[in-house]
Amino acid sequence: MPVHCPIAPAAVPFALAAVLAAGCASAPKDELLAYSEQLAARPLETAEVVEVARFSRKRAGEPLPEHWRAYGIPRKPATQYRLVNGGEHVALEARAERSASGLYRPLRVDPRSHPVLEWRWQVSQLIPGADARKPSREDSPARVIVSFHGDASRLDFEDRTRLRLVQALSGQSLPYAMLVYTWSNELPVGTIVPSHHLSRVRMVVAESGAQRLGRWVEVRRNVLEDFRRAFGEEPWDVVAVGVMSDTDNTGQSAHCLYGDISFRRVP
Repeated sequence: MPVHCPIAPAAVPFALAAVLAAGCASAPKDELLAYSEQLAARPLETAEVVEVARFSRKRAGEPLPEHWRAYGIPRKPATQYRLVNGGEHVALEARAERSASGLYRPLRVDPRSHPVLEWRWQVSQLIPGADARKPSREDSPARVIVSFHGDASRLDFEDRTRLRLVQALSGQSLPYAMLVYTWSNELPVGTIVPSHHLSRVRMVVAESGAQRLGRWVEVRRNVLEDFRRAFGEEPWDVVAVGVMSDTDNTGQSAHCLYGDISFRRVP
């Protein structure tokens, strides 16, 4: 496969994608970071609304759009994904049974011009015992994952060591940083939880609790502001967006429907 296949965010370790610096004639190349060479020739998305996923335009039972790719975890059962009738529209169904895997789409978006990420999801039930603050319980019925590229020279010795270890063990490179939007059992919306495994990953609670289970929930996040809050620096381009439902740590089950996903330009 010509591009690096990411590792799932709830596993140890995990990754999804990388990006190029917006507005730079060329990005620094570092073997630690995925996708730099591939994305050097990828143009920025410029539409008013960048359609990351339009599952609603498909038919139930059809193959997934070709630009969506699967990623899995070695020695972990795979979460099952398929297009189904989600009520008013076709949606992407995820069924996790003690499993962990996901889907992702590579693209290139400047979060300064398109900071607003919108999506819909529907979760059937919470995962008993799941808690993003505890490595052994770090499952979620629903995740939307945004990956960024960045300046590899800013990585400290520990980050570089971990990235090289991941690359040596998996043959896959990791992104500079990731925001992982999750549905939490109880943490307040907006809570940011650092990853226990990689310092360049932050989990952001986008929905919480059981109040809206079984209903379509519309989410709108400003990834530019979230990145600044999470990392205390300016983001480079977004290079991929993914989804993941996983229950491998708790050994439970989860069911989620993912609706359309898009970035929106702001004046």
